Amino acid sequence: METKSLAGKTAVVTGAASGIGRSIALLFAAEGAQVIVADITTKVKEGGEPTADCIQQAGGSALFIPTDVSKWTEVDNLVSQTVERFGRLDIMVNNAAIAVDKPLVETTEEDWNRVMDINAKGVFFCCKRAVQQMLTQEIRNEARGRIINISSQHGMICAPGNFAYGVGKSTVVYMTRQIAVDYAKEHIICNALAPGRILTGKPLISSDSVEYSQSRTPFPRLGVPSDVAKAALFLAGDGATYITGVNLLVDGGWMAG
Repeated sequence: METKSLAGKTAVVTGAASGIGRSIALLFAAEGAQVIVADITTKVKEGGEPTADCIQQAGGSALFIPTDVSKWTEVDNLVSQTVERFGRLDIMVNNAAIAVDKPLVETTEEDWNRVMDINAKGVFFCCKRAVQQMLTQEIRNEARGRIINISSQHGMICAPGNFAYGVGKSTVVYMTRQIAVDYAKEHIICNALAPGRILTGKPLISSDSVEYSQSRTPFPRLGVPSDVAKAALFLAGDGATYITGVNLLVDGGWMAG
């Protein structure tokens, strides 16, 4: 019988109620991981049963922990509950993010703070708490633990009309590299995934936006959440041990063009 690639591992996925986070959580569970679904809601934007319920109904292991990643006490509780329940934290996927879709001069201080609280401070909190825990764990297959941050191609190029989002995602790219370098000798592995245009449950801005994305994407279709989930599975597995500090593009070739 073939062993599932994440059998015996515990993974936290933030923003896992819908979209990319949901797809990652479902795939990780299918590959044998014990998955902690962290979000502020169980409501699925695409429709359907809550993520943790889907995993459990399929015979997998899942636990929903309501979490606002912008609050240290809730992130601390998230990791503490995970370890109390499952013994260790093998994989932390920092996916939770928001956008306000405004250019610089229309971005208010409230808009800025709201986006940075989730997209930058939330990732900082989750990375910090994950590393704190991972440093206490024994090394297994050359890793004490793995962090996977969901960045964006807009962490490397401009996000037209979406100023705060782009700045927040560029922060995620930097944090990924810094954490990877600072903790490599401790066998903590930190990488990021940078999706291009991914078709999720969020309403699309306009048909013009979709057409533009298709014109920029060499691959003959736009991305779907499972494309990002499969890349996350690779980075979460033992086969990616000597890869750290990478911001892996999942964009159908957009950035290569």
